[in-house]
Amino acid sequence: MASTSTTALSSSRRAAELSSENRFDQQLARILEHATDVFCEKGYEGASMRDLSRASGMSLAGMYHYFRSKEELLFLIQKHTFGTIIEQLRHRLEKISDPEQRIRAFIFNHLEYFLANQSAMKVLSHEDEKLSNHYGAAVRSVKREYYAICVNLLEQYKRTEKLDFSTRTAVLSLFGMMNWIYTWYNPRQDGNARKLAQEMGDIFLRGIGSSRNSGKKNSRVQ
Repeated sequence: MASTSTTALSSSRRAAELSSENRFDQQLARILEHATDVFCEKGYEGASMRDLSRASGMSLAGMYHYFRSKEELLFLIQKHTFGTIIEQLRHRLEKISDPEQRIRAFIFNHLEYFLANQSAMKVLSHEDEKLSNHYGAAVRSVKREYYAICVNLLEQYKRTEKLDFSTRTAVLSLFGMMNWIYTWYNPRQDGNARKLAQEMGDIFLRGIGSSRNSGKKNSRVQ
C-alpha cells in the first residue's frame, strides 16, 4: 500500500510539474511574441526593457526577474524561431525521398513560417548581428545547422541530376530569395505560401538546373 501511495504521489507531483512547465512555456511564447513586435517596430537599439514590459503586460520588475536583458530576449526570439523552423522541416523531410521535392519542402517550410511570422522575419534579418558572446555563439550554431540541412539537400540533388554548380552560391542565393520577401510580399498579388513556394522553387531549380549545359556554351557575364 505504501508503495502504491508513493507512486501515486510521485505521478501527481510530476503532473503538477508538467502543468507548471506548460503554463510557463505559454507565457514565454506570449512574451516573445510581444517582444518581437516591439523589436520590429522600434529596432533592437531603440527598444527598452520598459517598452518590452509594457507590451507584454508584465511589470518591469517581473521582466527583469525572468530576463536579464533585452539581449536575452532577442536571443530567445532567434533560438525559438530557428528551432521551430528546423523541427517542422525535419518532420516534413522524413516523409519525402525525392531530392527535388525535398528542396521544394525546404522552400515551402521556410516561406510558410515567415509569412505567418513576418515580424520575426524582419527582426532576424535586421538584428542578427546584435548578439554577443555565448548568445551569439548559440544562435550561430543553430544557423549553421539550418544551413547544413540546405547544403545536404542541394548536394543530394546535384548528385542525382548530375549537375555542376557551386553549392555555397546556390544555398546563399536561395536564402537571399526567401529572407527578404517581407519587403515586397503582397498576398493579393503573390498568393499564399504554397503558391509562392511553387513559383520560387521553379525559378531556383531552373537556375541551378541550367548547369547541365555549362560545358556546352560559355554563359559568362561580359
